[in-house]
Amino acid sequence: VYRVGGGISAPVPIYDPEPEFSDEARRAKYQGVVLVGLIVDAQGNPQNVRIVRALGMGLDEKALEAVRTYKFKPSLKDGKTRVPVYVTIEVNFHLY
Repeated sequence: VYRVGGGISAPVPIYDPEPEFSDEARRAKYQGVVLVGLIVDAQGNPQNVRIVRALGMGLDEKALEAVRTYKFKPSLKDGKTRVPVYVTIEVNFHLY
């Protein structure tokens, strides 16, 4: 698995739905950012999705649910070969 940089392009999200708020967090007006680490495989699918920095109140689970449905334009090595790459994604939970 590669990391972005040195001839490895970053994967580009092409489908990244907004995560749902947990009822608990909405009632408490709780918001913030969950940091999610994952591998984007050579087909652009998320693999090994896990929490890097938790927020709590049910939002970590909602972030994982959302990121598992993401689709990406895969990373390229030297602009040609599709490769799996490890990335971290910030999932923002903000009440409007």
